[in-house]
Amino acid sequence: MRFAPIAAAAAAALVAVPAIAGGLVSIQRPETATKGSLTVSSPAFKAGGPIPRKYTVLGENISPPLNWSGTPAAKSYAILVDDPDAPRATPLSHWVVWNLPASVTMVAEGSKSGMQGANSHGTIGYSGPNPPPNDPPHHYHFQVLALDRMLDVPAGGDREAVLAAAKGHVAAKGDLVGTFQAPKPG
Repeated sequence: MRFAPIAAAAAAALVAVPAIAGGLVSIQRPETATKGSLTVSSPAFKAGGPIPRKYTVLGENISPPLNWSGTPAAKSYAILVDDPDAPRATPLSHWVVWNLPASVTMVAEGSKSGMQGANSHGTIGYSGPNPPPNDPPHHYHFQVLALDRMLDVPAGGDREAVLAAAKGHVAAKGDLVGTFQAPKPG
C-alpha cells in the first residue's frame, strides 16, 4: 500500500496533460505512397522554426508563401496543411488545395490559387494555427503532393476527398514543418 500515493500522483499528472492523439499527417497516409520526393520551403519561416504570428488566427490569418521543387511527372499539385498535435483522433486540417497547374512551383502569401477545400474549422480556404493557449508548440505540416493528373474533386471537398482521389497518383511529395505556440493567458 505504500505505492498508492505515488500511483495517485501519477494518475493526477496524466489528467492534467491534454490528450494529443493526432494520427497520421497526409504524407504518411497510404493514399500518398510514392518513392518520389520534393523539397518544400518558405521565405516566411525555416523548417522546424516558428511560424510568424501574421500567418495565424491571432494575426492576419493568411497563408504563408510556399515554394517547392518541380517534378517532371507532375500534371498538378496539391497542398495539405495538417496539425497532428491537436487533441483529436485525426490531424486538424488547416488548408486543402488541389489542381494547382504543373507549371506552378510556388504560392504567394495569402494565395487563393487552385481549388480551395474545406478545412477542419468548417470554412473554405486557409485557416491558420490557433492552438489552445496552454498547449506546448504545435507542429504544422505544409505538405505538397505532385500528382500525375488533375483531381476530380468538387469545389469545397475536404482532406479525405483529396486523399482518396490522390491514391495511386502521387508522383512525389514533400513536407515543411513549422511550429506555433499561442501566448499564455494572463
